Amino acid sequence: MRIIALSTLRTFWQKHPDAETPLRAWYALASRAHWNTPAEIKAAYRNASFVADRRVVFNIKGNDYRLVVAIRYDQGLMYVRFVGSHRQYDRIDVETI
Repeated sequence: MRIIALSTLRTFWQKHPDAETPLRAWYALASRAHWNTPAEIKAAYRNASFVADRRVVFNIKGNDYRLVVAIRYDQGLMYVRFVGSHRQYDRIDVETI
């Protein structure tokens, strides 16, 4: 998958250094993946949650952080829509962010 934008993740882990290793690990796996269906993502990330408008929520660092991406399976693209703490995640509308 092509992930847009790594810079969003990098900016986040510069402010939250404990998130760097788990986000880099997620990026490494996701960027090598060829996911065509939600089931394929679920096989790699059992705790991934799927919501409206092709959004997927990943738990990062034991659920300390949440990562929301929008996926275009047909184009092999993932757009980083949100990365933040669990508390910050609770304040967003995951379906529209």
